Amino acid sequence: MSSASAAQTHSTIDASEVARFNAIAAEWWDERGKFAPLHWLNPARIGYIRDQIVQHRQAAQTPHGQSATPLANLSLLDVGAGGGLISEPMGRLGAQVTGIDAGSENIAVAKLHAQAAGIAIDYRETTAEDLANSGAQFDVVLALEIIEHVANPGLFYDALAALVKPGGLLILSTMNRTIKSYAMAIIGAEYVLRWLPRGTHQWDHFIKPSEMASALSKRGLRIADTSGLVYRPLSRDFAINPRDLDVNYLMVAAK
Repeated sequence: MSSASAAQTHSTIDASEVARFNAIAAEWWDERGKFAPLHWLNPARIGYIRDQIVQHRQAAQTPHGQSATPLANLSLLDVGAGGGLISEPMGRLGAQVTGIDAGSENIAVAKLHAQAAGIAIDYRETTAEDLANSGAQFDVVLALEIIEHVANPGLFYDALAALVKPGGLLILSTMNRTIKSYAMAIIGAEYVLRWLPRGTHQWDHFIKPSEMASALSKRGLRIADTSGLVYRPLSRDFAINPRDLDVNYLMVAAK
């Protein structure tokens, strides 16, 4: 979709993207399947999200201690939850999790997996803008690897900002629009290594950190941290690197 047509779209939903992920929904929890890169990402991004939330609670003078459930008593929304790869770990850390996705097959898989794991998560087939229009708000809102797939990023930012409670956190992750990200995330991951199905990403939909920071600031959010998520080929995993934002990065904003 061109930027001009996206600007005229009054929904964040790109039907072709929803259909793409619905078609492979059964593979969400297959660590060797089409979502394998997300499984490799998970340890680093879960640790980062946990630490950012805990630091924010410390700054707000909210006790958390050294508990195995440091996110207890927090409401958390996972936007674009997919099969629940982030929702479930957040639930295990104590958060009261709501996971939303526009794909019915994704939500069905997520519900079944959470039920089998004994984790209580409120999964809903809906959109960020519809939930925001209902007046719902959360202590923490996550939008991970999703904004590059939406039809209207501006409307998506509006909805995310509205969904965060005053004093809460918004955490996003996406890919930077650089030559390096094109080489690694598209040519390398989709065509050479075949980690992802071809066409999973469109490079012109990637977002520079400066663009995201500007969009969030205009909506009354303060940027608290931006860090890169860097692939380590020897260990075949990812690590947080505050200095390398060239490909994947996370951004934390406080309301």
